[in-house]
Amino acid sequence: MTKKTHIAVTMGDPAGIGPEITLMGLQDKVIAEQVEAVVVGDVNRLEVAKAALVKAGRLSANQVTLRPIADISEAMYQPGVLDVLDQNNVPRDLPWGKVSAEAGAAAFDYVKKSVELAVAKQVDAICTAPINKEAWKLAHVPYPGHTEALAALSGSDKSAMMLVNHGLRVVHVTTHVSLKDAIAMATTNRVFERIQLTVRSLEQFGMKQPRIAVAGINPHAGEGGLFGREDIEQIAPAIEQAKQAGMDVSGPWPPDSIYARAAGGEFDAVIAMYHDQGHIAIKMLGFDTGINVTLGLPILRTSVDHGTAFDIAGKGIAREQSMVQSLQVAIDFLQGKAAGAAQ
Repeated sequence: MTKKTHIAVTMGDPAGIGPEITLMGLQDKVIAEQVEAVVVGDVNRLEVAKAALVKAGRLSANQVTLRPIADISEAMYQPGVLDVLDQNNVPRDLPWGKVSAEAGAAAFDYVKKSVELAVAKQVDAICTAPINKEAWKLAHVPYPGHTEALAALSGSDKSAMMLVNHGLRVVHVTTHVSLKDAIAMATTNRVFERIQLTVRSLEQFGMKQPRIAVAGINPHAGEGGLFGREDIEQIAPAIEQAKQAGMDVSGPWPPDSIYARAAGGEFDAVIAMYHDQGHIAIKMLGFDTGINVTLGLPILRTSVDHGTAFDIAGKGIAREQSMVQSLQVAIDFLQGKAAGAAQ
């Protein structure tokens, strides 16, 4: 029998859909056969989420028992029982679907604890449910989001987000900045660092000589300078530098075609220049199946690629497909498959 993967799953913002998709995702039979999971969260909030799922007909009342534990060494991983590393940090009257400092502080606590477990090698990976950035700000969390917090808490000085969906992997050079700023930030050094980080991470996950395609920043990758010289002056030198370092990298490719080629298996990952260029390609392949992996950390972290969905939180109707895929990608990477694809 194959050894099961140990994963800490954070509950996410307790006012959002995180508790529901965490419970539902861990009920998936394929995942249950491969994973021994501990949820880092609040057991009382999970009980409320369970009641909502039962009321909505998504779970039966006796399908899963929530078992609070104070230390991961107490986890028993029994069928039909979900071990919860109970942080006991959610007010009992916390409303669903509302931004609050209490929820933000609780969600950050889950991330902090899960990183501690992973750094100490008490779990093989962490999988995170969605947080609310505004709630983190209200709680005075000193990080704008998951990626920055994970890098700081795990002692990493360089990190990046890789989006994964149906065999397509995309790593961004820039994310939450204006298009004008993204063009300025796509420097030769920054593009090279993203290529290097992507190659090293995929090799770490068991992929030999990953094939990297770099998307251009202008239409048709600039058409030889006709539509701008950024691809010639900023991006092409980074690709050449990566080639000289022995990496299998090519481009800059026209952005309107390279993602389809990569999704078809021609490349193992694409370097996107800015947020929408990469996100649109990923989300067109399936809004519920995309996930993200944080590259550059000393630990493996995967996550759902959606938000807290406050409008439907607590109703028992949230879809858990992205959580299931997030767990499966972690398993695949840890087993050296580097598959990352939703079949």
